Amino acid sequence: MPITKTTERVNINKRRIINGEDADVIQLYPMKHAFAWTAYNVGNSNHWLPTEITMQNDIEQWKSRDVLSEDERKALKTVLGFFTTADSIAANNVVMAMYRHVTSPECRMYILRQAYEEAIHTHSYQYIVESLGLDEGELFNMYREVDAIYNKDAFILSFNEGIFNPNFKTGTIEADQKFLENVIVFSIIMEGIFFYSSFAVMFGFQRQNKMVGSAEQIQYIMRDESQHLNFGINLVNTIKEEQPELWTADFQDRMIRLIRQGTELEYTFAREVFPTGIFGMNADNFKQYIEYIADRRLARIGLPEQYHSTNPFPWMSEAIDLNKEKNFFETRVTEYSVGGTLEW
Repeated sequence: MPITKTTERVNINKRRIINGEDADVIQLYPMKHAFAWTAYNVGNSNHWLPTEITMQNDIEQWKSRDVLSEDERKALKTVLGFFTTADSIAANNVVMAMYRHVTSPECRMYILRQAYEEAIHTHSYQYIVESLGLDEGELFNMYREVDAIYNKDAFILSFNEGIFNPNFKTGTIEADQKFLENVIVFSIIMEGIFFYSSFAVMFGFQRQNKMVGSAEQIQYIMRDESQHLNFGINLVNTIKEEQPELWTADFQDRMIRLIRQGTELEYTFAREVFPTGIFGMNADNFKQYIEYIADRRLARIGLPEQYHSTNPFPWMSEAIDLNKEKNFFETRVTEYSVGGTLEW
C-alpha cells in the first residue's frame, strides 16, 4: 500500500473492522477497537511453550499396560488426531484470509499474536505425540482417514473457497457477508464448538490423574482458544454495529443452520471418541454438553438458543482458570517468556 504524504490526521470515527474509509493499517493510534488491544496484551502475558512442561509421568503411564484402558487410549489418540491439524487450519485462515481484509490496525496486532499461538499449539501436539512415541504419520494423517475428523475439517475448509481467492475483496454486501460468515464459522464453530469436546476429554484424563502433562498443555491451549473465541465474538458484534445492513434475517437464519450443522458434526465425533464411554462421560452426555456450548455461542452473537440444554460437565468451567504459578516448583517456570533461559 503506497503512503500518501499529508498533514491530515487519522479520523478515529472512520476506523472499521473491514472497509475502513481511513484504512491506514500501519498507524496504530488513534485506537478505536480497544478489545483487540486488550486481547493482545492478555495473549502476551499468557505466553508459554510446550517444552516447559514435563512429560515424564505421561510417558511412563502410556508405556504401562495397567494405567490406561484400551478405550482411554483410543480416546486420547482420536482427540490428538483432531488437534494435530486443527490449529494449522485455524492459522491458515487467520493469516491468509482474515488478516488481509481487516482494516483495524489494533485488530491486526492481535491477529498476529493469535497466529503465533496457533503455531505454539501445533508444536504442543507434536511434542505430545513425539514424547509418547506415537506413530506421527498415523496421528497427523487422521484428518484424512477418520471420517468424524475429516467431516469436521472438510466442513470448515469449505468456507475458505471464496475468501482465499486472491481476487476476493470486501466492499459489497455479498462480499462483506461472506467475510462475516468466515469469522463466525472459524470463531464460533471451529474454535468455540469443535475444540471444546476434545478439551473435555483431556480434562477427563486430568481429573483421573492420568496424562497430566498432556492435559496441562491442553489447558494452556484452551485458555488461548478462549481468547481467540472472545476476539472473534467481538469482531462479529463490532461488524454488526458498524455495518448493520449485513445482519439480515436471512443471514441470521443461515448462521443458525451452520451452527446447528457444526453441532451435529460434533455429535458424530463424540461417538467416535466414546464408543463405550470413559470417566463417566459418554456420547449421550457429550451431546448435551455440545448443545449447551452451542447455545452459549449463539447467545453471545445475538442469535436465539436452539437446544436449552444444561451443562453436564460443570467442572469444565473451572478448567480454564489456569494459574501458571502452580508450576513454579513442579516444572520449569512458565510465568515469563524468558523462563526457559533462567538458571537456578
